[in-house]
Amino acid sequence: MSDPFNQDSKHNNDSLSSQAEQLRLTGRYPGSRWVPSPNFGARPEGSAISLLVVHNISLPPGQFGGTEIEDFFCNRLDPAAHPYFETIAAMQVSAHALVRRDGSVVQFVSCLDRAWHAGRSCFDGQEECNDFSIGIELEGADDIPYTLEQYRTLADMARLTMMAWPEISAERITGHSDIAPGRKTDPGPAFDWRYFSRLLAHEEIA
Repeated sequence: MSDPFNQDSKHNNDSLSSQAEQLRLTGRYPGSRWVPSPNFGARPEGSAISLLVVHNISLPPGQFGGTEIEDFFCNRLDPAAHPYFETIAAMQVSAHALVRRDGSVVQFVSCLDRAWHAGRSCFDGQEECNDFSIGIELEGADDIPYTLEQYRTLADMARLTMMAWPEISAERITGHSDIAPGRKTDPGPAFDWRYFSRLLAHEEIA
């Protein structure tokens, strides 16, 4: 008699493989809400997607749940809405995707394109990480614990990304602070890398 658990496992693996293939072809994460940002460009000819960068963002700082992050990445942030916004409203930045506090995903730039998330950066001796990386923002702050839903979603996205682009290994998932030390601090000490790594390896259930 066939093992139904193995059948379920095979079905799940087939489904993940299909989703990873779609991600590789379209650059879109399944189930994400598409909010296109104008802040992107083509990746340099011959550059291979080989790095995943974890960031955080909250607008206003330390506050969650509004539309301000989407407005910022789409160049429509109102500088008069908050004193902090006056200092950033003219910036043109983006990320490939944002994981909200409830674990839902908003995507701004196709993974096939170059999002403007890393700035001046270097990983393993290779500079300009935007050229070869995917940037995922967590709605959060350096010193505020992230939610279990965010960890679970990020781990799912990371596994799918690694399947779509095998050049990305667990060792090539890093924080913004690691590729821009001294300039950036996110995702900060509140991000539990050990817990995330265990989720990524299916060693922990969120």
